[in-house]
Amino acid sequence: MQRRVEPPVLLSRLMIFIFAGMLVVLGVLGITLYNMYPLDRPQVFFLMSAPKNDLQIVLAKMIPNDDVNLENFKRSFIREYIRARNEIVPDAREMRTKWNNDVDGVVYAWSTPEVYGDFIKTNMWNAWMSGVPDFEFSCSVEFENGAIEPRNQQNNEYAISFRYFCADNDRQMDKKEYKIKIKLDMADGTEMKWVDRLNNPLGIRVSEYTVESGNGDPLDTGYLATSAE
Repeated sequence: MQRRVEPPVLLSRLMIFIFAGMLVVLGVLGITLYNMYPLDRPQVFFLMSAPKNDLQIVLAKMIPNDDVNLENFKRSFIREYIRARNEIVPDAREMRTKWNNDVDGVVYAWSTPEVYGDFIKTNMWNAWMSGVPDFEFSCSVEFENGAIEPRNQQNNEYAISFRYFCADNDRQMDKKEYKIKIKLDMADGTEMKWVDRLNNPLGIRVSEYTVESGNGDPLDTGYLATSAE
């Protein structure tokens, strides 16, 4: 007797396979949606575009809800500011770019005009900007744990302790301890150049930079002062 599958049986088996495939697809979609939930969580996207040096943006109030994350951002900013202002590399072009008052000047972009005005009065700034020094040297900043101490968090005031030293091919100056008081400016409506949006997305600037200990600014009492002795 010849065995064969009747059309109704074949159709029912085909429907079972289709239904099983639909269940698998729905399961995958369900897992994907579950991993994406909640759909209203904030996400940050950077839009890369051609530089617009003549365009300025105004920052509205955009403070993260998590105070811990905001505090960590401030501390990271302070560390990078101290390094950008005080660290020296034996490359005149890089130093002039970092310290200049144009769109690429990190210290200029991260400082208020008053703080940057005091910065350009230092001996080290004038040595680099007036001409290439006839010697090669580098200066480094070292932080320890607890180097950043809040003074008045409501006013964004901090005290920063660090060790500073310079070296050339012949010698290394002794490490010197400094303590700097910094105040951050995070006012709403701060104007920031479009090209600075990636380096400083919250528009923070240093509005006060005071040397509390170390017998003067590191850029005055560091390598150049030691060399003149």
